[in-house]
This record gives sequence, C-alpha cells and structure tokens, in this order.
Amino acid sequence: MAFPVLRTTRTPRPLHTWSPVRSPLHDVAELQRLLTSGADGTPQTWSPAADVRETDEEYVVEIEVPGVKREDIAVDLADGKLTVSGEVTEREGHFRRRTRRTGQFRYAATLPEGVDTEQVGAELADGVLSVHVPKLPEDTARRIDVK
Repeated sequence: MAFPVLRTTRTPRPLHTWSPVRSPLHDVAELQRLLTSGADGTPQTWSPAADVRETDEEYVVEIEVPGVKREDIAVDLADGKLTVSGEVTEREGHFRRRTRRTGQFRYAATLPEGVDTEQVGAELADGVLSVHVPKLPEDTARRIDVK
C-alpha cells in the first residue's frame, strides 16, 4: 500500500538557504508583555528583588536595581510606608536574548513601630540600593532611689 503524496506547484527550496523562523522565545516574551501590561497596553510597574534585614540598631532594605542611576530612583517615606520607585530604561541594540525587565518599578514596605523616620538614609552601590531605617532607642526600665 502506498501513502498519498501531496504535490505542490511550488519548486522546493534548496537545503542550503536560510529561512527566517520565529523563535519560541519571541512568543514567550510577547506573552509576558501582554500579561504585564494594562488594558490599554501601557506597561505596568513591577517590583524588583529585595531583602529586608534586621540588626540590633536598624532595619536594612536592599533592593536590586542594576544599571539604574541615582537620579532615576525616588525613595519616599510617608505614614510608616517606605516606597522606592524608578525606571529601568531599555538599552539599544540587537539582543539575542533578553531576560531583564525594563520600565517603571515600585517597591513598598510598611515599617514597624519604633523606627526613627528622621534618620532614614539610602545609598546606591554596585547595583544595590540600601535603605537604612534606624530603630528608636528602647525605653529601658530603671530604678529610682527614694530620698
């Protein structure tokens, strides 16, 4: 029994020619763009990777922002909420693969009671923004001598 053969009027393409084929990664990137954009197509903000550490003297919030300049980052503190926002700009060029996010980002954390909001400081080094939130000194109980 012979299998049917599909015949076309086109001439077959030689094996040595290159044909532009869409990469499956292109489809994944397009799906990610659709999932992270709003209903009107504008990109939504995303939250960068961050760690919050506590020491005896302070809380330290470390946020990864590689390639972001100091002037493109805003650190705000209001009503016990720390907010870090900024934007990662897209770089020019022909990328073979792109996995880093671009666009506006926003990170927010609610600070615990007992912090000194007047002494909060931030520094940017090696692509990591470190926000230092000092604790208020605890009221220690003490004995009062009666005279």
